[in-house]
Amino acid sequence: MNAGRALVGLLVFPGLLYALPAAWLMLWIERKARARMQGRIGPPFYQPFFDFVKLMAKRTVPLAPFDAILAAGLPILAGSSLLVALGLLPVLSGPGGFAGDVILLVALLEVPGLAAVLAGFASRSIFGQLGGAREAVLSVVSSVPFLGAVVALAISARSLRLVEVASGPAAAVRWPAVIALVLCLPLKLRINPFSLVNAEQEIYAGPLTEYAGPKLALWELVHGMEWVAWTGLAACFGLPLRSGRPARDIALMIAGSFLLVVLLAVAAAGTARLKVRQAGLFYWSWGLGLTLLALVLAVIPRGGGGG
Repeated sequence: MNAGRALVGLLVFPGLLYALPAAWLMLWIERKARARMQGRIGPPFYQPFFDFVKLMAKRTVPLAPFDAILAAGLPILAGSSLLVALGLLPVLSGPGGFAGDVILLVALLEVPGLAAVLAGFASRSIFGQLGGAREAVLSVVSSVPFLGAVVALAISARSLRLVEVASGPAAAVRWPAVIALVLCLPLKLRINPFSLVNAEQEIYAGPLTEYAGPKLALWELVHGMEWVAWTGLAACFGLPLRSGRPARDIALMIAGSFLLVVLLAVAAAGTARLKVRQAGLFYWSWGLGLTLLALVLAVIPRGGGGG
């Protein structure tokens, strides 16, 4: 793995320098779409950044030393894992990454959900613990079709390198796998119709109910980075990137990511929240069905070729 390219990916694109403004912009698109669908004007594009600065300047209630370390450490852990995951995204062509980096990427993307579960239970609030429990259950529900889709792509590409997994699968495998992955995004991002973890009418902010000030600001930033990472992954796996021309590949990845954000934000604004059982049935039928189709299509050519 080229160390210089990895460093650029981590700190510049699609890492830190791109991810931070993109996170705030994607949060704004989500809020703006919801406002417009409700007949309101909505916030200006810089509002998520101003909210972050305002929260960072607020004072918080002092906590016991261990609770304070946990409350501050969990969003930092979640944000750091997302930043490394973004640095691994296979946006450009050419040799990059390393054997098995797809496994590392999947593991890193699951860290924020796990951190949210711990944050809910660590808050010692009934609403936080209920939100943490919902996050744990729904993470399992969405992770099965997500992991199955990635495995199908890897089998079709016959590789565990991200660059080859993103460019190698046959079209017959790619599309059901990518659609299954996209179906997982509303639940991974906790938006309607799967916003059960932070259902404000039922459990306020779920795992983050007791968080305020700088710690809440970091969690909001983590949520924005989740938008960047998950839509970026779907764009890399779903679009014909890696033309060999970096500017075109980067532009396609950004355009695909923001198109997904708009579609997801409009869908979230136009739908009502489902119940936990309904969400489970949806993912165990449609998500898992598409994943199984991709897995079957990935395995059949391999067996038929005698490889």
